Amino acid sequence: MRVLVTGAANGLGAALTAAYRSRGDEVLATDLVEGADLRLDITSSGDWAEAVEHVERTWGGLDVLVNNAGVAGGGRLDRSSLDEWRRVTEINLFGAVRGTQAFVPMLKAQRSGQIVNVASLAGLVHPAGMASYNAVKAAVVALTETTAHELSPYGVRAAVVCPSYFRTGLLQNLQGEDREVGAVIAHLVSAAPLGPDDIAAEVLAALDRGEELILPDPAARAAYDLKLRDRAAYDAQQRQQAERLAAL
Repeated sequence: MRVLVTGAANGLGAALTAAYRSRGDEVLATDLVEGADLRLDITSSGDWAEAVEHVERTWGGLDVLVNNAGVAGGGRLDRSSLDEWRRVTEINLFGAVRGTQAFVPMLKAQRSGQIVNVASLAGLVHPAGMASYNAVKAAVVALTETTAHELSPYGVRAAVVCPSYFRTGLLQNLQGEDREVGAVIAHLVSAAPLGPDDIAAEVLAALDRGEELILPDPAARAAYDLKLRDRAAYDAQQRQQAERLAAL
């Protein structure tokens, strides 16, 4: 397969790139930093146009677009500035939107392909102190479901990945005025039992099974199952976490 991965220089993007390549797939690893196959700023429509042109010239088409690049975010409602909201929205949501819009004409014309958007468990389960991140990741989930429906007549599929906390370099991009919430997030990430390679392996296995909503780790599956199965217990759990956050 011919695969383009954004945010491929480290973390889950690097792990997905390696996992695809280990299967013999051709991967165009894109990122802002040196070492990527192609420099791609996901907030730049011009960069996306150049990526499409590169893919057309090099491969003549694309089988999988992985919108993985993103930044961490978080902060309580009265401590997160609108600039923080704009930053996480511009990168985590509009980055995926730009990538989707850039490649949809190609995918529709070839009547095949797949778009994989990396969201987060935060797109499905919404803990206190993370309103901007939760809202944006929920939007990515909605974008993906809409994409899957809209492009199905053209033979194009879409899937969204919603992992819980795992050890990743995403925290290098964590910004925000709510330092206490940032410290909590940093602890949860560093203490997570799984790393990017574990998540990447589960993602590819789920894609092979044709899953469109991918919960690639036990913690994510358990949290979402509780919300679906026992909403009262889920709400009580989330409010208990909010009480602990209020004590910080």
